[in-house]
Amino acid sequence: MTITGTHFNYNQICKRKLWLFGNGITFEHTSDLVYEGKLIHEDSYPQRSEKYEEVELCGIKVDFYDTKNKVIHEIKKSNKIEKAHEWQLKYYIYVFERNGIEGVRGILEYPLLRKKDEVVLSDVDREMIGEMIVKIENIISEENCPQIEKKSICKNCSYYEFCFTNESEE
Repeated sequence: MTITGTHFNYNQICKRKLWLFGNGITFEHTSDLVYEGKLIHEDSYPQRSEKYEEVELCGIKVDFYDTKNKVIHEIKKSNKIEKAHEWQLKYYIYVFERNGIEGVRGILEYPLLRKKDEVVLSDVDREMIGEMIVKIENIISEENCPQIEKKSICKNCSYYEFCFTNESEE
């Protein structure tokens, strides 16, 4: 199984979303919020495509990579789920290291908030990533989808209608 940054992100947010995504059930292509995020990615830094590279490596796809300074730039719409964004970026750094690219660091960028956060990978993080990979693989390989855990972020999720179609409104 190829683990992606999206798997790491969803593992932090919702085990049900992780399971659905990992089993090929996706709704991102129908989500206005996901589309808005793609527009922010494309429009926020138009000069970047000339200066930096989009990199695909072992199942991950990095928004922009500055080869000279060894910096991965990851652009996000909102910092509401910043912990998930951090782990996604840490996983990218981890994959780069596993492929012999040492000294990589990351920058999480929130253009709408005019905010940037540096992300580095510690030895503790590397150990936790190993554990998370096993956990992600176990969740995805479960026979049944995990139960719904109603969270405040659910209404902004591309899986919302799938999960809550039969729920009565409160």
